[in-house]
Amino acid sequence: MIYLDHAATTPLDPRVLEAMQPFFSARFYNPSSIYTPAKEVRRAVEWARETVAQILHARPTEIIFTAGGSESDNQAIKGVAFANRHRGDHIITSQVEHHAVLHTCQYLERVHGFRVTYLPVDRYGRVNPADLEAAIDDRTILVTIMLANNEVGTIQPIPELARIARARGVYFHTDAVQGGGTLDLNVRRLGVDLLSLSGHKFYGPKGTGVLYIRRGTQIDPLIHGGSQEYDERAGTENVPGIIGLATALQLAYTDFEAKIAHLQRLRDRLIEGVLSSCEGAMLTGHPTERLPNNASFCFEHVEGESVLLNLDVLGICASSGSACTAGSTETSHVLRAMGIPESWARGQLRLTVGHENTMEEIEYVLRELPSIVRQVRELATAGSPTTAAVGRA
Repeated sequence: MIYLDHAATTPLDPRVLEAMQPFFSARFYNPSSIYTPAKEVRRAVEWARETVAQILHARPTEIIFTAGGSESDNQAIKGVAFANRHRGDHIITSQVEHHAVLHTCQYLERVHGFRVTYLPVDRYGRVNPADLEAAIDDRTILVTIMLANNEVGTIQPIPELARIARARGVYFHTDAVQGGGTLDLNVRRLGVDLLSLSGHKFYGPKGTGVLYIRRGTQIDPLIHGGSQEYDERAGTENVPGIIGLATALQLAYTDFEAKIAHLQRLRDRLIEGVLSSCEGAMLTGHPTERLPNNASFCFEHVEGESVLLNLDVLGICASSGSACTAGSTETSHVLRAMGIPESWARGQLRLTVGHENTMEEIEYVLRELPSIVRQVRELATAGSPTTAAVGRA
């Protein structure tokens, strides 16, 4: 099997599993208890918090552990909205956000009467800072714009956008889930007030996440109950998951430059190879300001699902966009916002590489993909069903 869907999830690093295992068994204690074994578990949780804080250039008290990126996004957006309702009712986001952000903003509009501005993007999927500047008014309390897009890999100019918000006294949140392990997460350099991460995107366990909350940010908790996580997130801590997330993040930023160089070589070969060998192929996303592991395309007059089925027959795992919208019959909201015609958008293919991939695997994909695209297009043109596999078994 050749796995090229690392934007959806990554395999658990064996070293991460090894670090987690004691906390499922011998070190099972509740970190809130006061006896000695429990205090040792508490120290392990605080090691994890300090480790994450160091990588983000944050204070340990600014790090909150959650159950994933979606929860972190929800707490950041709802928490700031409800805690600052007395100051304003206006939120700004972009049209290309992950649904964890878009659906949360839509909920606040529909149920609680907040106003939300959805900023447009250019043909590469980038927000124009001037559009943000113009959208902020005296009732704006939050801007939430992702660090990098999960479908097309475009990196947003977050430092510039955050400076605009800060100058107007507006909180800035970034969904950095796709940037975990692949981009610089220095929150001081980014200039953000809140930042979301998800452990399973950088070889950590599923069901784990982080929310960075800059000291002094006015925010309500999403989950009420006990006083865990500095009163920001109630509930007994998922100790194995917390240890796993911190270990994975630490490993991700060890020998970081060498790892990124490897990903970029594989990504660039995919982009060059697909564009040169597949007729009617288009690179989506920014040509240079993009994630080091993301190669995303559209093929004209081709059904992306048919391409995926044929790749699957050959043991190649890929996707046609966000894993959270798999099975949807609608074209990607990201591609629509970028102005890509439906005749192209329906042929979406996302190939996202990981550390374990090799150049030999990439060359195999490049040998097989052109014939798949050609055959799927020919069947579609002939009016035949295109959901059946046409590649070799």
